[in-house]
Amino acid sequence: MLSASTRDRILATLDSYPEKEHRRVWLAAFERHYRDEILGALATNLAKGRWQVRDRRPKAQVVFCIDEREESMHRAVDELDSDYETFGAGGFFNMAMDFSGLDDHDVTPLCPAGVIPTNRVKEVPRDDEASIARAEERRNRRLWRETAENTYWELKRNAVSGFFLTQLVGLFQSVPLSGRVLAPWNWGELMERFESRLIPSPETQLTVDAARFDGLGFTLTEQADRIETQLRNIGLTHHFARFVVFVGHGSSSVNNPHESAHDCGACGGKHGAPNARAFASVANRPEVRAELASRGIDIPDDTYFVGGIHNTASDRNTFFDTQDIPETHRSEWVTLRRDLDEARALSARERCTRFYSAPKTPSLKRSVRHVEQRSRDLSQVRPEWGHCTNAAAVVGRRALTQGLFLDRRTFVISYDPNGDPDGSIVQRILLAMGPVGAGINLEYYFSTVDNLVFGCDTKVPHNVTGLLGVMEGAASDLRTGLPKQMVELHEPMRLLLIVEASVEVLGQIYGSQPAIAELLDNEWIHLVAVDPTDGHFELFVPGKGFVTWEGGSSRLPVVASSFDYYRGRSGFLPPARIESKAVR
Repeated sequence: MLSASTRDRILATLDSYPEKEHRRVWLAAFERHYRDEILGALATNLAKGRWQVRDRRPKAQVVFCIDEREESMHRAVDELDSDYETFGAGGFFNMAMDFSGLDDHDVTPLCPAGVIPTNRVKEVPRDDEASIARAEERRNRRLWRETAENTYWELKRNAVSGFFLTQLVGLFQSVPLSGRVLAPWNWGELMERFESRLIPSPETQLTVDAARFDGLGFTLTEQADRIETQLRNIGLTHHFARFVVFVGHGSSSVNNPHESAHDCGACGGKHGAPNARAFASVANRPEVRAELASRGIDIPDDTYFVGGIHNTASDRNTFFDTQDIPETHRSEWVTLRRDLDEARALSARERCTRFYSAPKTPSLKRSVRHVEQRSRDLSQVRPEWGHCTNAAAVVGRRALTQGLFLDRRTFVISYDPNGDPDGSIVQRILLAMGPVGAGINLEYYFSTVDNLVFGCDTKVPHNVTGLLGVMEGAASDLRTGLPKQMVELHEPMRLLLIVEASVEVLGQIYGSQPAIAELLDNEWIHLVAVDPTDGHFELFVPGKGFVTWEGGSSRLPVVASSFDYYRGRSGFLPPARIESKAVR
């Protein structure tokens, strides 16, 4: 304990600083506290995480987006079965494209900001007569519905017809409104069933093969290039499991003009489902695998890729083209699908600890129902917390973080330094993912430190204006930044980028890539190098270069599961070591 005189001297010294320097010192102390906490945990975990050496075939491999919200999904999968291996990759999965869904009239770029897609992919019915017929029926029914909706809205906007329309259908309009407000989960389930009956869903495919779809999609060389680059980026070039699942992510909620801020940053603020589905479709093609084999990546014949998406609001998993899974793999897929559904339930239960209105120690079933209800609730201003927990990014082998509870605060980016002697792969990763992570982090930082100026205050009175942005009520400037409800929990600190690479490699990247140098020199992010050979940590200091981190390993709490650690607690938690024995 400090004596009163010592305490007073410290406070007097702090008060003597100019106000700006005072703030800088407090920010540095805040960031250093978290930095020492997570680096101490990583140091303690060295050589303890699974898959330090990838010398055996896993039961299955699951590749999630780097998003820090998926960190809990990594842990959940790990805790369910120690024979599962997980990876983290940018959620566009190196499949930058202009995409048109089955019902879309326009194209949507699915790639990081600043990347211009050169390939267009469409979702079309499968070639069989039944799918083509159902697609035509769907098109006709949607046309009738759109015509009815447009007519209704035009009548509603007219001063004369709007009055009579209100008298005629006002009472009936109260039924869906009441359902969406009073029983959002039940109403959502009812509407989903009604929609599926009203609008048929044909079996579809993506036009990924340019030779087959008149130039839409990718050439064979482009397909092999994209798959090879992605697999080498994450270090998955050998010991492929029988199932490799690529899981993109997105978010869905109602009455939320800020919904895209919850979607995938690596997909330009869109859902990553088409990217994951396209990757799996291409990776399953024999012609692509033959080309990859000639480049040193030999994917076994019994390895099958599946694409899917994880909804970070409802925690619902959806997987595509599962009807094509070979009969020899069906029983294994049933088991894997069951485990991934349980993993999403575990993630939902963890999220419930930070929602004031959620049950604090719910069953898995109640947890899932609660988060699904939030995503369907017309009155809910916090369907999910988005990126408000982000604080760090770890680029390296999964073994660095495997077995650690990191509280959904860490972007997990897979990279194997042993397969990258010249540093070209880590440079590619940092150039692609560095601006994405920094952009997300700074967006939350500034919207938190001054929400009125850099954010857009409370979302409750927001109105969408001209499809350009939001304004407050009926008269205000367009508001930029994030609403208060998305940053209430956020601890504003600059992103701590931890990279498993030598200081020589990172120094070379810093000297040759202005985009990375700008982030570091202007102290928009902090960089820590983890030496791949001996595991020591070095901090990058602008103007000085790399200096040795003076901390060391820390004594971590050891628990059997994530739930044992966070149960009954709602604030941010320091790292812990999870020693789960689950094997199925």
